[in-house]
Amino acid sequence: MHYEIPAGFHPHFKSSSMTDPWEPLYSKKMEDRIQIGFQSNEAHTNSRGLVHGGLITTIADNAMGLSCASQYADPRSLVTVHIAVDFISIAKVNQWLLFDTSYNKVGNSICYAQCFVYADEKIVARANAVFKG
Repeated sequence: MHYEIPAGFHPHFKSSSMTDPWEPLYSKKMEDRIQIGFQSNEAHTNSRGLVHGGLITTIADNAMGLSCASQYADPRSLVTVHIAVDFISIAKVNQWLLFDTSYNKVGNSICYAQCFVYADEKIVARANAVFKG
């Protein structure tokens, strides 16, 4: 099964050696945040054939960090000082995963963010993180 990439999503603008094996990743730059999405496949799964929680955590961290950085007028590189993820349900192969960030607080040098992770529009995880820049 192959998904139509949702409107507004383009190949992800930020790559790293960590996420390269999981390509293709897509992102959507919005006025107040950056969403990340991808169609899950076998490269994203654990030994039980479900999307791996470590991958979900990593992409949620990426989505929240980039979104937080977009909230500052001056360009800055943020580091994660805390992240916690609650796994609510499972994600399977051939689902569209969407990582969508909201903010609890954006301060002068600290950003508190939350990310909901959806698999075909069903919530599968919630991540909370703190970033410092």
